[in-house]
Amino acid sequence: MKKSIGKIILVIAPLIISLFLLYPTYNASKLEKIRQQYFENAKKAATPQDSLAIIEKFEKAYGEELINARANRIKLGLDLRGGMYVTLEVDVLKMLEEAAQRDAIDDIFLEVLEKTKQDAKNSNEDVVDIFKKNFDQIARPKRKFLSDYYDFGGDAAESEEKIIEKLKENAQESIDQALQVIRQRVDKYGISEPTIQKIGQRRILLELPGVTNEKEMRQLIQTTARLEFKLVRNDENLVAAFYKIDEFLKKEKLVTKEMPNIPPDTTKKSQEIAPLDTTKKEIKNKDTNIVNSKVDTAKKAEVQDTTDPYAGLSQEEKSKKYLEDHPFTTLFITNYLPPNAERTQYQRDVRFYNASQVPKGEFDFEIFEDVWNKFEVIINRKEVRALLPYDIEILRSAKPNIIKDNTGKEYKIYSFYALKREPELTGEVITDAIATYDPTTNQPIVTMSMNTDGAEKWARITGANIKKRIAIVLDNVVYSAPVVQQKIVGGNSQITGMSSPEEAKLLKIVLKAGALKAPVQIIEERIVGPSLGEDSIQKGIQSLIIAAILVLLFMMIYYSLAGVYANVAVLINVLLIVGIMAAFQGTLTLPGIAGIILTLGMAVDANVLIYERVREELDKGRSIRSAIDEGYSKALSAILDSNITTFITGLILYFLGTGPIQGFAMTLMIGIITTLFTAILISKALFQITLNLGANNISFGQPKTLSA
Repeated sequence: MKKSIGKIILVIAPLIISLFLLYPTYNASKLEKIRQQYFENAKKAATPQDSLAIIEKFEKAYGEELINARANRIKLGLDLRGGMYVTLEVDVLKMLEEAAQRDAIDDIFLEVLEKTKQDAKNSNEDVVDIFKKNFDQIARPKRKFLSDYYDFGGDAAESEEKIIEKLKENAQESIDQALQVIRQRVDKYGISEPTIQKIGQRRILLELPGVTNEKEMRQLIQTTARLEFKLVRNDENLVAAFYKIDEFLKKEKLVTKEMPNIPPDTTKKSQEIAPLDTTKKEIKNKDTNIVNSKVDTAKKAEVQDTTDPYAGLSQEEKSKKYLEDHPFTTLFITNYLPPNAERTQYQRDVRFYNASQVPKGEFDFEIFEDVWNKFEVIINRKEVRALLPYDIEILRSAKPNIIKDNTGKEYKIYSFYALKREPELTGEVITDAIATYDPTTNQPIVTMSMNTDGAEKWARITGANIKKRIAIVLDNVVYSAPVVQQKIVGGNSQITGMSSPEEAKLLKIVLKAGALKAPVQIIEERIVGPSLGEDSIQKGIQSLIIAAILVLLFMMIYYSLAGVYANVAVLINVLLIVGIMAAFQGTLTLPGIAGIILTLGMAVDANVLIYERVREELDKGRSIRSAIDEGYSKALSAILDSNITTFITGLILYFLGTGPIQGFAMTLMIGIITTLFTAILISKALFQITLNLGANNISFGQPKTLSA
């Protein structure tokens, strides 16, 4: 028995690991059914309050567990789940036209563009390369040069090669811009588990599970990005308005009934700060700056002490009463910067008792991701909007900060801003943006340039708002809120404060997105209904079960006990494939199911090669143990050859194919790896365990049983 312990572990361990990896998928399915039952009960509730209470009960009991299970389960492709396939094409030709000087465009240039348009329809070649080829054939014989139409300045003005390089760079950035804008909009739309990827030179593939309103989605994707520069109004008037909202909600006494449930752990994070502690604490401010040169700031100011209305209460009683008195301002963290203080002198977690006690200065606000929904519900109420300054809107930052509690659990915390509703400037004026490094500090920065009209407006705006923040907003999300250090003339600005080159690159793409010169067009879209997806799942599973039964029956009938061992290895193989897909958050598609079915056949094929070799060795008179060892040894090279060549084919399909083909290739490659493991190691381990336990014979389907 001791000899077999390692072999037993080898057989059982993959089975346990597979079941462990597949548990989230099972749990998610179970919780989805429970959730559906709760929602059905909510629909039948007598009042809206009762309906909301039922939903909140589910969220409290299962909400976090369902989120975790969904994150670790096997994802279903559109052909199984239903949704929308969209193939987009970035109109690089439009970018080439827009980049040319308006007064230089003539009939020759338009002829080149038309020829390029026709050629690009039937080719995946780079559009700029097609354009150059047609330009050489049509325009150059007429003594026309690229420099006649394009003027990028700098090195690009020196040679035609530089112009082509610049056009290619702009074309690539157009696709990056489109990817960024589309990804943000899809995320904002609330689609779970979308797939957004670049295909070829100028196309983007979208897989949007669960989407049924194709008209709305089409409009969402094709709407031009809106880049705006807006003044930040995080001042004492805003905070005073926030305290008026506290008073309103306290009087109404319906906040907790009308607001959606917030997980208690994250809400607590924003509320556990001592509400009455006005001790000054300093933090490093992460705001960026719009600069031309460094400017000194004045000394920091201090918060004036106020009369304590909670005198005589214990700290616990103070906190409880403060939460009751301030149901709105305790949802977020308020940081205070006194007038003329340096931006590194923010006083963190400052809170006041009422609107009349708010001092002059500037404020920063932070809010946990799970609390944001509740915050939005409140500020979007008509009665609450009337308490806020009429000309402001409140928007959230695009990028969260990640913080951890004492247990190591991570939370996302966002900044939010009150912005002047009307933009000071829009993105149409931006001609270029470059991510680079500050030569003096070696920190990542972004430089942006504007056209003449934009430069004039920018000089006027920055001159009137020195030491104030201007937010860079794309599609109603704040990407940065830099501080204007001085009046900027000439339209060339520098944005500092990025934490990484990747953040600088993202901001560059966002800035250029406002001046997006390459429109996005939908060239193909397909809708897969949920009923069709369910039908695909049923038929796919049926075909898998039928194939498995036929294969397992054949092995058991033809190879007797050895066939049973092969079947055990095959079943472990299938569990491993699905478990590995779950571990790597793979997506199961209908072609993926076909790949699993093919893997069944390949796994059995490996066993057939081994068993036939064993039978040959038995015919030569070898003992059963010796025949098994020789059979596995001599069949190994043939098994490796066939599986490696198939694996290479799978690699080619994966890297050159798209969508369903990639799904098939992925499951095929995973299946080949698990097949080699189960067919060679697990099935042999089963034979060795049997022999070590004292068995004298094992049937390989021979007319007679041979002894050890």
